[in-house]
Amino acid sequence: MFYDIDASCPSLRRLDESWPIIRRELAGVLGASRKNIPRYHEIDPVNRRISESDDGRDWKVFMLYAPGPVELVENTSRCPETARLLSGIPDLIQAFFSILDPHKHIKPHRGPTKTMLRYHLGLMVPESSPPTMRVKDRHYQWAEGESVLFDDSWEHEVINESDESRAVLIVDVIRPLPIAPHLLVWGLNRYLARQFYSRGVVRRARKIAGGGDGAGQQPASDAHG
Repeated sequence: MFYDIDASCPSLRRLDESWPIIRRELAGVLGASRKNIPRYHEIDPVNRRISESDDGRDWKVFMLYAPGPVELVENTSRCPETARLLSGIPDLIQAFFSILDPHKHIKPHRGPTKTMLRYHLGLMVPESSPPTMRVKDRHYQWAEGESVLFDDSWEHEVINESDESRAVLIVDVIRPLPIAPHLLVWGLNRYLARQFYSRGVVRRARKIAGGGDGAGQQPASDAHG
C-alpha cells in the first residue's frame, strides 16, 4: 500500500528537493486569500460525505491541476515554481494543496481507482500532536519536507488532533504499468476525466474564487512517460 518513490516515480523527488519554495508559495496563497479557497466538497460534491462537517472545521483544497491534467492557470500563476516543478512530472493526473483545519477528521474512504498512486509532501505540519493518516492497518505521521507515496484505493482516513492547521501538496500519478494498460489509463485520464469530471471542478472552483465561468483553464502538456 506504501510505495518506494525512487522505484515508482523518481521525478517526484524534485518536489522533495524544492519543498521550502513550494511551502513559501503556499504561504503566500494562504496569507492573501485563505477565505476564498474552496472546501473540497464545494468543488467535488461526490466527496461531501468525507469533507463536510457540522462543526465548522474544514478541508480546503487549492487546485493546481485537475484530472486530465487541466491546469488552473489563475492558481498556478500564483505558485509559478510549484507549477514548473509539477509540469515536469510524467504521468501527472492532478495536483493540489490540501489544507486541514485544526481538529478536523477526514472520515474513512477509498480512492476511485487502482490505476494511480497518491503522493503527499508535508509543507505545514504542527509539531504538537502531528496529524496522522491511517492506510488500511498502517499509520503515517507527516513531517515538513518529508513525502510518502501510497495506493489510495485502500481505505484510509486522516486525523488532525492538533490546534493548528495541516497543509500538504497532493499529487496523483499513473502507477507503474505495462505499456498497453499504461497507455489506456493515460488516454482515459487525458480525455474522459478532462471532459466529464474536471470541467465541473474547475467551474465550481472559479465560481467560489469569484473568477467567472471557467475561462482560464487549459490542458496541461500531452507528454506522458
